Amino acid sequence: MWKKMKQCMVSEDGVGTVEIILILVVLIALVVIFREQLISMVNDIFDNLNSSIEGLY
Repeated sequence: MWKKMKQCMVSEDGVGTVEIILILVVLIALVVIFREQLISMVNDIFDNLNSSIEGLY
């Protein structure tokens, strides 16, 4: 039993979880920093789509 507990403490299986959490934190920070630019870009894309769709009718 002690052997299994020691293996669990030494095991690096949790590293993948920590890496994923760090990546998510960086992505969220980028979204917060560039929020206005992202909103503007998405609005421009939808405006272009709307004008293209209106041109079909």
